[in-house]
Amino acid sequence: MGRVDGPRVRVPQQRTPERGPEDEAVLHFSVLGPVRVHRGGETLASGSPQQRALLTALLLRGGHTATAAELIDGIWGDEPPSQALAAVRTYASRLRKVLGPETLVSDSGGYAMRTGADALDLTVAQELASGAEKARAGGDRDAARALLNKALGLWDGEALASVPGPYAEYQRTRLEEWRLQLTETRLDLDLEAGCHAEAVSELTALTAAHPLRERLRELLMVALYRSGRQAEALAVYADTRRLLAEELGVDPRAELAQLQQRILRADEELARPADEPAPAAAPVRPAQLPATVPDFTGRDAFVRELGDRLATVEGSVMAVSALAGIGGVGKTTLAVHVAHRARRHFPDGQLYVDLQGAGARAAEPETVLGAFLRALGTADSAIPETLDERAALYRSTLDGRRVLVLLDNAHDAAQIRPLLPGTEGCAALVTSRVRMVDLAGAHLVDLDVMSPEEALQLFTRIVGEERISSEREAALDVVAACGFLPLAIRIAASRLASRRTWTVSVLAAKLADERRRLDELQAGDLAVKATFELGYGQLEPAQARAFRLLGLADGPDISLAAAAALLDRDPHTAEDLLEALVDTSLVESAAPGRYRYHDLVRLYARSCAERDEQEPGERDAALSRLLDFYLATAAGVYALERPGDRTVDHLERTDRPGLSFSDHGRALDWLYAEASPLLACVQQSGAAGTVRRAVDLLLAAKDLAESGANSRQFESAATTVRDAATVAGDARSEARARTTLAQVHSTAGRFDRAEDEARQAMALGSSVDDVWTHCNAPNELGIIAAYRNQHDEAEVLLQQTIAAFRADGNQAGEASALCNLSRVHLAIGRTASAVELAGRGIDLYARLGLTLRLANGRYALGLALTRAGRQSEAEGRLTEALSVFRESRQRLWEGMTLFRLAEVHLAAERPARAAEFSEQALTVLLHVGGDWRRANVLTVLGQALDGIGQADRAKVCWQEALGIFDQVKAPESDMVRGLLARTSSQAR
Repeated sequence: MGRVDGPRVRVPQQRTPERGPEDEAVLHFSVLGPVRVHRGGETLASGSPQQRALLTALLLRGGHTATAAELIDGIWGDEPPSQALAAVRTYASRLRKVLGPETLVSDSGGYAMRTGADALDLTVAQELASGAEKARAGGDRDAARALLNKALGLWDGEALASVPGPYAEYQRTRLEEWRLQLTETRLDLDLEAGCHAEAVSELTALTAAHPLRERLRELLMVALYRSGRQAEALAVYADTRRLLAEELGVDPRAELAQLQQRILRADEELARPADEPAPAAAPVRPAQLPATVPDFTGRDAFVRELGDRLATVEGSVMAVSALAGIGGVGKTTLAVHVAHRARRHFPDGQLYVDLQGAGARAAEPETVLGAFLRALGTADSAIPETLDERAALYRSTLDGRRVLVLLDNAHDAAQIRPLLPGTEGCAALVTSRVRMVDLAGAHLVDLDVMSPEEALQLFTRIVGEERISSEREAALDVVAACGFLPLAIRIAASRLASRRTWTVSVLAAKLADERRRLDELQAGDLAVKATFELGYGQLEPAQARAFRLLGLADGPDISLAAAAALLDRDPHTAEDLLEALVDTSLVESAAPGRYRYHDLVRLYARSCAERDEQEPGERDAALSRLLDFYLATAAGVYALERPGDRTVDHLERTDRPGLSFSDHGRALDWLYAEASPLLACVQQSGAAGTVRRAVDLLLAAKDLAESGANSRQFESAATTVRDAATVAGDARSEARARTTLAQVHSTAGRFDRAEDEARQAMALGSSVDDVWTHCNAPNELGIIAAYRNQHDEAEVLLQQTIAAFRADGNQAGEASALCNLSRVHLAIGRTASAVELAGRGIDLYARLGLTLRLANGRYALGLALTRAGRQSEAEGRLTEALSVFRESRQRLWEGMTLFRLAEVHLAAERPARAAEFSEQALTVLLHVGGDWRRANVLTVLGQALDGIGQADRAKVCWQEALGIFDQVKAPESDMVRGLLARTSSQAR
């Protein structure tokens, strides 16, 4: 009997239609997992295993008929039962009752399925894979990745799970191979997109599951190499070579060996993801334009964007492109450069005018039109008097011609409307400090400052390569001090070029003084300050006040709500003021509801505040209002995240309210969005009158310390306010700042510094009787002692902490200390007590309704259960905690929970899963947690890798871990040495 053909892995050409409400009664079939039948939201019975085998054989025929003999062979193979034919008919009859006679039909002595194009999940997956292949061929890598992820997401475990018979087994093997091919293609795209660090975890798990699949090993080597883990990448090759020799008696394929050689050579091309296509040049060059600068630099994307529009203007309606940006950003330089490159598209001429829009007296449109008409050959006697008549004659003169008009430095849209050609084949380029949002049909371009690379290139071209090559770092300091603003860079470079006795370092030192920087940035008739003065002079009084005061805040940007607090205005009024400043290009809109200054504009705004602010103390009052806003809002977020935690009751009171949130997600969105400006506000608030609120703002925003992205800025802010409190003689604030720093250093694995800060905090807290310090300083010191295996001291300190929290009525703090004490008992072998203490902590958290802190309790309980040998329970608690940490964006605890899950799987003798979780932990802890935690993860990763036969790579992990442990003098060094010694003895 002939075996039923397997489904081809080629993708069908038809598109999968979108499902709508009318599809609720349509049947849908799943084979990429357990074989299931759905109608709408209902799962239909598919019968016995053999009946599902029949359904499988029919579904995978793609609508073609399968004979009874083929079905019997597919279900039972060479040993069918005596009543096989009757059984097939019975299965078919039962399925027909479920599916309907129009779906399962009898045909030519066999059976066939009649289903819609998208009724089978395999068909949908094939079409998605086909779309991914086409997207990749067309250069759309992101779309290809998205489509492949959708296709792979259709799998629900093993294809055709639990379906018996040789046909199902054959198809199961084919589908699993196809799934691996799709996964390899998607991982290849991930590496092209630069997602190498994220790919390591998945590839580690896949190589453990498919140890002889060389393509996966190749991808893993590339991912490790691009993640800076060259030794591990080479160890993967060594493991692969040994495994292939032992299992198959062959060497790795040539591609794998070549990859090893490239890694050994530290191939720079291999270290980079696939390059994007080089930008195409856009030729532009008008005849009557100002000369382009010979050292024009960068702006490739803008040159290409504008050039493409000018190149396609022929045969279309007039194209208008309006460039807007801050004074000195290079609008005119770019426009002239682009226009010169486009000259072949405008053979009938190019017109140019400086409209003086930033000055006190802008050019009159009538005057400009007169000059344009003369340039186009119109006699003076033929030029009419009125604006409308001149504009009409101008458009008539341009009709049928291909002319480019460059309108430079426009005041507003009303000034330029009469100057636009208005006919096809012509184009206009407009530059202005004002965004031409009211210029109908215009293509708006917002010009920003240069990239650091472009800025350094411009500086080098003006000064000369020989003077820059030996002082590259100083040159980078110069262009950074210029805020990467082209005008400022040109002025600074011109000054240096004209002073042969100056070094680049001399210029960098001059520009380092912020109070003198704007005065230094002038040369001849060029001056940055004068450029800004033109825009400032056109502001209304309320706008000018907003410009001056907003420039006082140190953050990289500011939200509308924070700006309203600083300005002491309601949000609607503040928004009107800010948008007016955006329209004049003095302020940028970083995102909806967020605003920022260019660095030099900020310095100019501050100089204006010193010069023009009339009311005494207004500048200090504005910053105090901003600090109040951040503290009040952050305290509200803290209280929402930690109900029952009395920290908020011990914070300084504010004179102004902050924002309030009812939703946890929105509250955290605010905290992380405001992280940089909030921490900048802390650092800026070091005066005696504000240091207490600044320190307390850090307490309320403590989540930022463990976020990874903001940890260093948080540490810097805490150090600043600690020093400010010391200078001010404010012992309470100093104690709180030192306690906060102790937590920061402990999180980073710097236990010596953490202990020093915590002990000083305890001493200061006693002298001022600060309840918050009494509770939190011994808690931090106890945690540090536990990490250093000083268990007796840790127990004393944590018992003291528990008593202090109880005295304060802070049940959340008490629960935290109980969980910390649980870990101490676990370390000294009191496992039952550890489980009991963690359980008490969880009970307190649950009583308070704490979600995030409850996750901390489950983390502690998971550790204790792991040690107690209750791996299944431990995995459950840690998985619950992981979900909460991810939702709360707690990167440190997310990474540590992944690490603990790896330990659970290692203890349960599941080394492949342990390796997968360890790799994920390394990725998450890349920028948070410090080297000591990384070394702990590497230790477990090495044990997991050793368990799946990748001994060479395991050794690399242990060697790196040992180097870290030895450096920080950690007690874990001895255990890692033992692991390495055991590996060496086994190798012999």
